[in-house]
Amino acid sequence: MGKQLVQGDIDALFVAAGAAPQTMGNPSDGSPERYSFTRAGQISNDQMRAISSVNDLFARNLMHTLGAWLRAPFKLKLVAGEQLPYSEFLERLSPLTYVCSIRLEPLGAVGLLELELPLAFAIVDVLLGGMGGSWPARELTDIEESILSSVVEMAVQELNLAWQSVGLEFVFEKRESEPAVARMMTAGERTLCVSFEARMPAAQGAINLCLPAVVLNAILRRLISGGDRPKRRSKEAQVRVRELVGEAEIGVVLRLPAMRLRASELSALMPGTILRLPLPEHSVSELRVGGLHLAYAHAVRKGEHRGALLMNFGHGARCRETPINVNASETVSMN
Repeated sequence: MGKQLVQGDIDALFVAAGAAPQTMGNPSDGSPERYSFTRAGQISNDQMRAISSVNDLFARNLMHTLGAWLRAPFKLKLVAGEQLPYSEFLERLSPLTYVCSIRLEPLGAVGLLELELPLAFAIVDVLLGGMGGSWPARELTDIEESILSSVVEMAVQELNLAWQSVGLEFVFEKRESEPAVARMMTAGERTLCVSFEARMPAAQGAINLCLPAVVLNAILRRLISGGDRPKRRSKEAQVRVRELVGEAEIGVVLRLPAMRLRASELSALMPGTILRLPLPEHSVSELRVGGLHLAYAHAVRKGEHRGALLMNFGHGARCRETPINVNASETVSMN
């Protein structure tokens, strides 16, 4: 069993690492709370879980969309999401890779999308009529880069669909050179790096998304609060909604049980003809509202109207006997 650390052990670890022990105030009594500026841009565990759920949705959607477009098996899954200094993200980049800049609106920030070349070559090969095999590492030609840009635009569209609930929009800009990527952010800036693993029949590779963590905080707070906080409406709004719904018109059909009729009886039908149905007087019919089953009922007459006498309301609910007027032209529906 591993050692259980107490507060003194934790403080000793901070001292050994060159940081002072964290002493916290009590916000409830107004005492000051120590703040470390090195934590600026830190993403909380709740925010990271929300990010994972959004990016998992992006991975599933892109897998189906791109697979259908390529007409080839394409698997994509979320592998990891972590915070890294931008310098560490640059160290992880392959010498030959495809990196493009994407603008984050309305934040006005810029992120990066990386597509490893073995995967990029396989996608381009399929789009050019090949089998999606792996190619030797080399630079992309202008034609290949143009084809790959359309693939990236499709990925950006799926990013927009996944993040639209918090109002974040991604805009594809262009492929960036290695020197331009190095200058995109400062070396010590915190970034959110999300990695996806993509597999094709004869190739595999990674798709990496790098976003500045600091500018995401406001968006992520909205993502957390939108998922946890129940939406409440005032009583006046609830009454107004009921009034509007009460004025809506819904199609209602009283469907009689299936029966057998002679073809000669149907062929002899004329306007004004009374068709006698071979059903007992108290046959139970099905009342359907908006195309959905609502209750079982008997066909009845109420004044000059035809109606439905409910016998079994819904599934497992108590029986009711309430006449409901049904349009005479919709009363009979035969299979």
